[in-house]
This record gives sequence, C-alpha cells and structure tokens, in this order.
Amino acid sequence: MNISGKRIRYNPRRKVGNIGDSPGAIVIPEDALKPIISVYSYNTKELVSSEGKNIKVVLDQFKKCQDHTHWIQVRGLGDATLIEEIGSILTINPLVLEDITNIHQRPKFDEYDDYVFAVSRMIMFTKDYELTNHQFSALVKDNIIITFEETHEENFEGVKSRLKAGKGAIRTAGAGYMCYALTDTILDCYFALLAKLGDQLDVVEDRLYASADKTIMYDVQQLKRTLIVLRRSCWPERDKINDMLRTESPLINAEVKMFLKDAYDHCIQIMDLIESYKEITSSIMDIYLSMVSNRMNEIMKVLTIISVIFIPLTFVAGIYGMNFSRTDPVTNKVMPDNMPELYSPHGYIYAIGGMILIGVIQVVVFWKKGWFSKL
Repeated sequence: MNISGKRIRYNPRRKVGNIGDSPGAIVIPEDALKPIISVYSYNTKELVSSEGKNIKVVLDQFKKCQDHTHWIQVRGLGDATLIEEIGSILTINPLVLEDITNIHQRPKFDEYDDYVFAVSRMIMFTKDYELTNHQFSALVKDNIIITFEETHEENFEGVKSRLKAGKGAIRTAGAGYMCYALTDTILDCYFALLAKLGDQLDVVEDRLYASADKTIMYDVQQLKRTLIVLRRSCWPERDKINDMLRTESPLINAEVKMFLKDAYDHCIQIMDLIESYKEITSSIMDIYLSMVSNRMNEIMKVLTIISVIFIPLTFVAGIYGMNFSRTDPVTNKVMPDNMPELYSPHGYIYAIGGMILIGVIQVVVFWKKGWFSKL
C-alpha cells in the first residue's frame, strides 16, 4: 500500500431515522443492500450449507438439521421484514433489532435471559483505497448464532475453511465459540491493517530523511486519521471482550472464555501498536516542521548576511547620490558645506574601491566568526 500522492477516502455514514422515533423502531438506510442469507449447520460428523434471500432457507435447514449447531450469516441489511421475522422467531428484544439496523453502534456485549448480543467494527481498505468501517452484529442463542453484516463482501473465509476441515474446537464448542472465532478474525484484520500502516510509516520516515516535502505532512495526517478510527473501535472492543469474560451466561462457557483470554491479549497488542504508531506520526510531523523551520532559518540567515553586507554600501551610495552641487551653476559661487567629492578626479573609482573594501572587511569578519561554515 502506497499512499503517496493519494487521499484516503472515508465512507461517510449518516445516522438515519427521525428525532423522537420510538425505541425499537427499525429504520433501514436507503443505500442498504438486499440481504443474502447463508446457513451453515454443523456437528462433529458433517457440515450442511445452503444460501437464499429469505427466512425460508433458514427454517428449512432447521428442520433438516435438528441436532446441529447453526450459523446464519446475513450479508446486507436492506430488508426490515427479514429482521422482524428473525426477531419474532427467536423472540429478540426490539431494541436489539434496532441496534442491528442502526449501523453506528460502538463495540459492545449485551446479555439477556436466553441469548447474548455482540457488536464489533470491521475496518479495512477497499480496492478503491477507501477506508470502510462497517458494523458486525452477532446474536447467540442456544445452538444458533446469527451474524449481520452491511456488505456482501466475504470476510470470514478462514472461519469457513476451518468449518469445512472440521479440525479443532470449531465444530464441537457450540455457538459461543463461533462468536469468538468471528471476533478473533476481526481482530486479525486489525493486525493486517496495522501492518500495512506500519510499513507505510517506515516509507514516510525514509522519505522524510531523504528529501522532505509537503506531501509528507499530508500523508502523515491521513495515517494518523486512520489510526484514530482504529483506536475508536479497538478501545470499546477490549471492554466488550472483557464483558464476555465476566459473563455468567451458559452460552459463553469456560472453554470459550479460555480462547477469549487470547483474544483479549490480541486486543491489548492492537491498542499498544495503535498508540505507538500515533506517537510515530506525531514525531514525524514534529521533525518535518522542525526541518522546515530550520530551512527557513538558514534562508533568513543567508538573506541577513547579504543585507548586512549591502547596508553600508547602500548608505555610501545614498550619500553620494544626493548630488548637492559644490558651485552655483549661475554665479559660479562656491557653496559652503556641500559635497566637494562630486568633482574629485577619479572619484567614482575611489567610491567603488571604498565600497568593495568595506564589503571585503565584512566578509572576513563574518568568516572568522564562523557564519559561513554554518550555512
């Protein structure tokens, strides 16, 4: 990733709905994508998957795979009826459904009587060099986990590959473990993004030492803004994982909590990297401004030396440029206290020689003081 000469674009997200709407109201943004539903039903023996665009595909798979754990992946939130049907079938609080469609939630973990609700932020660069910040929501209930994403992009290929391979605890540890696996994948995306930002910081720093120009200031500001976006998501993500570790819900069992401790450590590492990179961006900006200031000081020093040399020469030239005549051109009378040098033989040569001598003396004095060696 090379950001030099480019501008990182941030997808603008505007809160939808009207002031005073009743709590629990489901408001779908106009640009929301129509949902694509993927269902993965798995146990230790098999993995059954299907895909559709309505709730029927979910209900059909529930009937076929009654002794399985089900992961229902909903990509796209452009169907309020689908969200309401899911809430009705699983008896989900309307406030939770509102949080799913209101895509400005900060990462959090909410616990209810027979289900838990978790929110994360998915931050990554697109191919068009746009920093996206999408909401990821997960509902965990009994042997069911339902995830909601804003886009149709596939972000969990690794988790699906592990499901197909059937290795590890992903098929045996229940829906709570799947919630952990998806959260950990999001944190891995943070690591990948930070690795790109770290590489770019090294490039900007090398450019700073080689040949500093104003594009460095713009690039550093863009990197810093990206780090701020990451920081705003990572801090509440840490609190969310901490809440998951402290919950007494049977959906997040002791086995899952053991893995969540590892995810919590990853979150702390991400926060440390973000803070370190923010300090580096601040240092680069300070160094750049110092270099610009020093360069300006050097330029001003050169101009000052030139001015100091020419000030006395200008003074001499100004005096002899006043042209006060020694004699009256009409009466030929000598005028007292006027400039006799104007009519001196070789006066021009003497004046030029005197000014050169003054300039040489000043240059010698400045040289001995070391002014020229510091330019």
